[in-house]
Amino acid sequence: MTALDIVKTYYERFNSKDWAGMLALLHPEVRHEANQGDVRIGIEKFTSFLQHMDDCYDETLTDMVFFTEPNNKRVAVEFVVNGIYKKTDAEDLPPAKNQKYVLPAAAFLELSDGKISRVTTYYNLPLWIELVSK
Repeated sequence: MTALDIVKTYYERFNSKDWAGMLALLHPEVRHEANQGDVRIGIEKFTSFLQHMDDCYDETLTDMVFFTEPNNKRVAVEFVVNGIYKKTDAEDLPPAKNQKYVLPAAAFLELSDGKISRVTTYYNLPLWIELVSK
């Protein structure tokens, strides 16, 4: 499989909430660089993050556009997050009341040994706060 094939499968599994299948595509020492917060290294930390996100949010990604480079190691993707804020994430964020939101975002992924070894995600946190504070 190409890097693009692997990343597309990763996001298909995200949208179908196939967490085990999604995690199976990650390198054991995956580097996760979330939009806010510390860098997480390792599949165990990524798994904990994923569980927390699943507890707090119900999200589906649409309008996905993938970008690749000729070395078959990196893929970028632009998408729209369609979500529901189910459970308050942190005390410095607005309280959750099942607010719906639609938010543009992007991610950069890198592959090593046929597995996703880096996931970096970006979105506009102030815009998200505005959307769920209405």
